[in-house]
Amino acid sequence: MPRFFSLAVLLATAFAVATSTASAASLVSNPVQRPNPPDSVGIRLVDAPADLIRDPRARQYIIDNLEPGVIVKRRIEVSNKSAADLRVAVYAGAADIRKGSFTGAAGHGRNELTTWIKTGQRILDIPAHSRARDTVTIVIPKDAAPGERYGVVWAQVNGRDQGSGITLVSRTGIRLYLSVGGDNPPRAQFTVDNMTAGRDASGRAVVYAKVHNTGGRALDLTGTMKMSQVSGSISAGPYMVDPGTTLAPGQSEPVRVVVPDQVVDGPWDVSLKLKSGLLEETHRARITFPNGPGMAAAVPSHRDEPSSLNRSLISGSAALVLLIAATLTTVRSYRRRAGDDES
Repeated sequence: MPRFFSLAVLLATAFAVATSTASAASLVSNPVQRPNPPDSVGIRLVDAPADLIRDPRARQYIIDNLEPGVIVKRRIEVSNKSAADLRVAVYAGAADIRKGSFTGAAGHGRNELTTWIKTGQRILDIPAHSRARDTVTIVIPKDAAPGERYGVVWAQVNGRDQGSGITLVSRTGIRLYLSVGGDNPPRAQFTVDNMTAGRDASGRAVVYAKVHNTGGRALDLTGTMKMSQVSGSISAGPYMVDPGTTLAPGQSEPVRVVVPDQVVDGPWDVSLKLKSGLLEETHRARITFPNGPGMAAAVPSHRDEPSSLNRSLISGSAALVLLIAATLTTVRSYRRRAGDDES
């Protein structure tokens, strides 16, 4: 009876802690801290630009304003705070600022800035309670567009699988705020102003999305579209965007998506993911197809952005997984000790 009571208390504690952390957004702080397995790793910036030496942010994050064609190097220090030797992966990941939060992308998310960054070593073997230094090199292309980019230099440790099928990952990082000057044209960007549902002469469903190139670079658009019925559980897609749409800066043209399946009029919630190079955005709209050949009225679309609630749920789920894994490990250890005592 005492064994089952101890297990119940342990599980209840794990779920209580997970619930209390579910409201914490998955943010990049100073330094970035994620739920850690027993192994622990830290990272810090060793040096800062001479003209920003008095700026406390420049001592915590990689901050710089650079011209196209410039190469800069920043030294970092990665620390092993555990009692075991660690293999630490060092890499650059994408980040963004949305709704007042600096958020690092999950996994090895990429953006334009990450393609400019190289670390001296991809893997650092660090003995217990020791530190190792590495160099982050940033190469600004000569044709880089002006504007600020965001990223994170991560130090990541993959924990050991304790037999539960769950591999714990711990990572901590340094934010990057990199502003590019110069006279190059602005970066690539676009908006989707509206979407229009229609049917061709054969009754086949077609969606047109009006894309406006608001940046300074030409766009070669590709993408996919998904649909979900508003009053039901039917989903359709993904359907490919017709290839071949190229927009010069300032131009607006529709991209077309043909729906080969037979679908009812709707209404449908549409998710359109468009890409041009590394630029990728998702836009949503609610559309209704006409009953016969012709076009319905255009409806406004909006860019898809993850809500703070979604980020909180993701963070809470990660914390819960880690706590469950730790609980399973503790229970196994408890059972082994109990078996030894009985024998």
